[in-house]
This record gives sequence, structure tokens and C-alpha cells, in this order.
Amino acid sequence: MDNDVSAGSTTTIVGRLALGITLLAFGLGYTDLIDGVTAADAVSIAHYVGGVALFVAGLLALRDRDTANGTAFTVLGALWFTWAVSAGAQASDNAAGLFLLLFALVALSLTAAGGDQLTRGTYGLFLVALVLMAVARFADNDSLTKVGGWFAVAAGAVAWYAATAAMAHWPTALPRRAAGRGVTATG
Repeated sequence: MDNDVSAGSTTTIVGRLALGITLLAFGLGYTDLIDGVTAADAVSIAHYVGGVALFVAGLLALRDRDTANGTAFTVLGALWFTWAVSAGAQASDNAAGLFLLLFALVALSLTAAGGDQLTRGTYGLFLVALVLMAVARFADNDSLTKVGGWFAVAAGAVAWYAATAAMAHWPTALPRRAAGRGVTATG
């Protein structure tokens, strides 16, 4: 695979931007990096950008017969919409942890489904974030939640880069070394 990138479909770019922005806002809210910004501050972004816009991008991708992105965007749109409308609701830590674990299974499926390196990277980092946050809820561990937030930030940055790279024609693949090249033995 070379470092060139095709522009990709508009739907994919919009979906990646929506996912990236949502993951960045969500993750930063859990990291405590910005004074006074919490995960609750990401609810509007998660509701409209991550929920509604991502879901619509998924439906448009499905209409264009892009089943991989269509499935990913609609399911993740449902996740963000559900998270946003249930934010602030009284739920036990175990119920919240279960919700996160169930969507971690979705992220695992999306990661295993393949795609380019940036897509797998985004979903893989999001998977780690969800698992860490689920375990944190089960164990009542704020430090683990913060680490999960950082993984969500990383996933958001990768999704944002993927969308921007598609529009700007930036590289999207890591260069690979040719077989037999690299470390040489000296005698």
C-alpha cells in the first residue's frame, strides 16, 4: 500500500469528522486536561454531531452501498445518541459499565472488520477506551476512567486525521520496509 490516499467518499469524510470531533470532546471531558471541562460538557456534541450527524452519514453510506462505513457510522451514531440522552440519568455503576462493555464489543467487531490502518486504529483505540472506562465503572476507579479518556482522545485524533488526510491528500499508510531490508548481520 502506498502513501497516497484517494479523496474517499464525502460521506466517509463527514462520518470520520463527526466521529473524530465527538471522540475528542468526550475523551477530553474525562481527562481533566482543560480546567472546568467535564464529560457532561460533551453531551450536546455527542447528541447532535456524534448521534444525529453520524447516524445520517451512516444511512447515506448504506444508500451508497458502503456497508462497512454505513454499519459503523449508524451503530456509533446510535451509541452517541444513547449516551447523550441518558447522560445524567440515574444508573448504577454496573449498568453503566455493562453499557460500555456492550459497545466495546461493537468496537471490537469494527476493528476486526478491517479497513485501512487509520480506520482500524480509530476503532481499536476506541475499543481500549471503552474497556478501560467499563472496568473503571465496575471498580469505581477514576484514574482508569482518565486513562480511558486519553485513549478516546487518541481515537478522535486518528479519526480527524483520516478525514483531513482524505480531503488534503495526505499520507494515510505507514511506509513498509521491503523484505530483506533493515537489520543486517555483521561478522
